[in-house]
Amino acid sequence: MLAPLIGATGSWMTALGVWLMFMVVIVVFGLSMNAVRSRLMPATHLATGVLLAATLTGCAEIAARAWSLQWHQHLGIYSGLIALQCVVLDHSGFFQSAWRDRLRLCVLFGALMVGLGLLRELLGTSGIRLATLAPGGFILLGLLIAAWQAFARPTSSH
Repeated sequence: MLAPLIGATGSWMTALGVWLMFMVVIVVFGLSMNAVRSRLMPATHLATGVLLAATLTGCAEIAARAWSLQWHQHLGIYSGLIALQCVVLDHSGFFQSAWRDRLRLCVLFGALMVGLGLLRELLGTSGIRLATLAPGGFILLGLLIAAWQAFARPTSSH
Protein backbone atom coordinates (compact mmCIF):
# COMPACT_ATOMS: atom_id res chain seq x y z
CA MET A 1 0.00 0.00 0.00
CA LEU A 2 3.06 2.22 0.11
CA ALA A 3 3.16 2.92 -3.65
CA PRO A 4 -0.28 4.57 -3.86
CA LEU A 5 0.27 6.20 -0.48
CA ILE A 6 3.31 8.05 -1.81
CA GLY A 7 2.49 8.28 -5.50
CA ALA A 8 -1.16 9.27 -5.37
CA THR A 9 -0.95 11.82 -2.59
CA GLY A 10 0.47 14.74 -4.57
CA SER A 11 -2.86 16.48 -3.95
CA TRP A 12 -5.68 15.80 -1.55
CA MET A 13 -8.22 15.36 -4.36
CA THR A 14 -6.17 12.62 -6.03
CA ALA A 15 -5.62 10.95 -2.67
CA LEU A 16 -9.34 11.09 -1.88
CA GLY A 17 -10.20 9.67 -5.30
CA VAL A 18 -7.78 6.76 -5.02
CA TRP A 19 -9.02 6.01 -1.51
CA LEU A 20 -12.67 6.05 -2.61
CA MET A 21 -11.85 3.81 -5.56
CA PHE A 22 -9.92 1.54 -3.18
CA MET A 23 -12.88 1.34 -0.81
CA VAL A 24 -15.40 0.48 -3.54
CA VAL A 25 -13.18 -2.16 -5.14
CA ILE A 26 -12.09 -3.74 -1.87
CA VAL A 27 -15.66 -3.99 -0.53
CA VAL A 28 -16.98 -5.59 -3.72
CA PHE A 29 -13.92 -7.86 -3.92
CA GLY A 30 -14.31 -8.97 -0.31
CA LEU A 31 -18.01 -9.70 -0.68
CA SER A 32 -17.47 -11.57 -3.93
CA MET A 33 -14.57 -13.67 -2.67
CA ASN A 34 -16.44 -14.54 0.52
CA ALA A 35 -19.38 -15.68 -1.61
CA VAL A 36 -17.29 -17.99 -3.82
CA ARG A 37 -14.50 -19.04 -1.43
CA SER A 38 -16.24 -22.22 -0.27
CA ARG A 39 -16.81 -23.31 -3.87
CA LEU A 40 -13.18 -22.88 -4.94
CA MET A 41 -10.51 -25.52 -4.91
CA PRO A 42 -7.40 -24.32 -3.08
CA ALA A 43 -5.37 -24.45 -6.30
CA THR A 44 -7.72 -21.98 -8.03
CA HIS A 45 -8.09 -19.51 -5.16
CA LEU A 46 -5.21 -17.23 -6.21
CA ALA A 47 -6.11 -17.21 -9.90
CA THR A 48 -9.73 -16.41 -9.07
CA GLY A 49 -8.66 -13.59 -6.77
CA VAL A 50 -6.36 -12.07 -9.39
CA LEU A 51 -9.01 -12.28 -12.10
CA LEU A 52 -11.72 -10.81 -9.89
CA ALA A 53 -9.49 -8.01 -8.56
CA ALA A 54 -8.29 -7.06 -12.05
CA THR A 55 -11.85 -7.06 -13.38
CA LEU A 56 -13.19 -4.88 -10.57
CA THR A 57 -10.27 -2.47 -10.78
CA GLY A 58 -10.67 -2.23 -14.56
CA CYS A 59 -14.37 -1.44 -14.15
CA ALA A 60 -13.54 1.21 -11.54
CA GLU A 61 -10.98 2.77 -13.88
CA ILE A 62 -13.48 2.88 -16.74
CA ALA A 63 -16.03 4.52 -14.44
CA ALA A 64 -13.43 7.06 -13.27
CA ARG A 65 -12.48 7.85 -16.85
CA ALA A 66 -16.12 8.36 -17.79
CA TRP A 67 -16.79 10.47 -14.70
CA SER A 68 -13.76 12.76 -15.01
CA LEU A 69 -11.02 12.17 -17.56
CA GLN A 70 -8.80 14.88 -16.09
CA TRP A 71 -9.00 13.37 -12.59
CA HIS A 72 -8.39 9.89 -14.02
CA GLN A 73 -5.21 11.13 -15.72
CA HIS A 74 -3.85 12.30 -12.36
CA LEU A 75 -4.29 8.80 -10.95
CA GLY A 76 -1.73 7.33 -13.32
CA ILE A 77 -0.84 3.72 -12.56
CA TYR A 78 -1.83 3.91 -8.91
CA SER A 79 -5.45 2.93 -9.45
CA GLY A 80 -4.24 -0.27 -11.12
CA LEU A 81 -2.36 -1.20 -7.97
CA ILE A 82 -5.68 -1.60 -6.15
CA ALA A 83 -6.01 -5.04 -7.74
CA LEU A 84 -2.66 -6.05 -6.30
CA GLN A 85 -3.69 -4.77 -2.89
CA CYS A 86 -6.89 -6.83 -3.02
CA VAL A 87 -4.97 -10.02 -3.76
CA VAL A 88 -2.37 -9.35 -1.07
CA LEU A 89 -5.04 -8.51 1.51
CA ASP A 90 -6.98 -11.65 0.61
CA HIS A 91 -3.85 -13.78 0.91
CA SER A 92 -3.03 -12.29 4.32
CA GLY A 93 -6.48 -13.13 5.74
CA PHE A 94 -7.76 -9.54 5.83
CA PHE A 95 -11.23 -10.54 4.63
CA GLN A 96 -11.60 -13.21 7.31
CA SER A 97 -11.06 -10.72 10.15
CA ALA A 98 -13.90 -8.90 11.93
CA TRP A 99 -15.63 -6.27 9.82
CA ARG A 100 -14.90 -3.57 12.42
CA ASP A 101 -11.18 -4.23 12.19
CA ARG A 102 -11.33 -4.07 8.38
CA LEU A 103 -13.33 -0.85 8.47
CA ARG A 104 -10.95 0.70 11.00
CA LEU A 105 -7.89 -0.12 8.89
CA CYS A 106 -9.49 1.18 5.69
CA VAL A 107 -10.58 4.43 7.35
CA LEU A 108 -7.12 4.92 8.85
CA PHE A 109 -5.53 4.29 5.46
CA GLY A 110 -7.89 6.83 3.87
CA ALA A 111 -7.23 9.41 6.57
CA LEU A 112 -3.49 8.96 6.09
CA MET A 113 -3.81 9.26 2.31
CA VAL A 114 -5.96 12.39 2.39
CA GLY A 115 -3.95 13.95 5.22
CA LEU A 116 -0.66 13.31 3.47
CA GLY A 117 -2.10 14.64 0.20
CA LEU A 118 -3.35 17.80 1.91
CA LEU A 119 -0.05 18.35 3.68
CA ARG A 120 1.96 17.79 0.48
CA GLU A 121 -0.29 20.16 -1.46
CA LEU A 122 -0.05 22.86 1.21
CA LEU A 123 3.74 22.57 1.38
CA GLY A 124 3.96 22.57 -2.42
CA THR A 125 1.92 25.76 -2.78
CA SER A 126 3.96 27.46 -0.06
CA GLY A 127 7.12 27.05 -2.12
CA ILE A 128 8.51 23.70 -1.02
CA ARG A 129 8.43 21.99 -4.43
CA LEU A 130 10.06 18.81 -3.10
CA ALA A 131 6.90 18.05 -1.10
CA THR A 132 4.91 17.43 -4.30
CA LEU A 133 7.47 14.97 -5.69
CA ALA A 134 7.77 11.31 -4.68
CA PRO A 135 11.01 11.77 -2.65
CA GLY A 136 9.30 14.54 -0.71
CA GLY A 137 6.40 12.18 -0.03
CA PHE A 138 8.79 9.61 1.43
CA ILE A 139 10.50 12.25 3.56
CA LEU A 140 7.19 13.65 4.78
CA LEU A 141 5.82 10.18 5.56
CA GLY A 142 9.00 9.38 7.50
CA LEU A 143 8.62 12.60 9.49
CA LEU A 144 4.97 11.82 10.23
CA ILE A 145 5.85 8.30 11.41
CA ALA A 146 8.63 9.68 13.62
CA ALA A 147 6.27 12.28 15.11
CA TRP A 148 3.62 9.58 15.71
CA GLN A 149 6.14 7.38 17.50
CA ALA A 150 7.39 10.29 19.58
CA PHE A 151 3.90 11.24 20.76
CA ALA A 152 2.41 7.76 21.00
CA ARG A 153 5.29 6.25 22.97
CA PRO A 154 4.39 5.84 26.63
CA THR A 155 6.59 7.88 28.89
CA SER A 156 8.67 5.95 31.37
CA SER A 157 9.08 7.31 34.85
CA HIS A 158 12.56 7.22 36.30
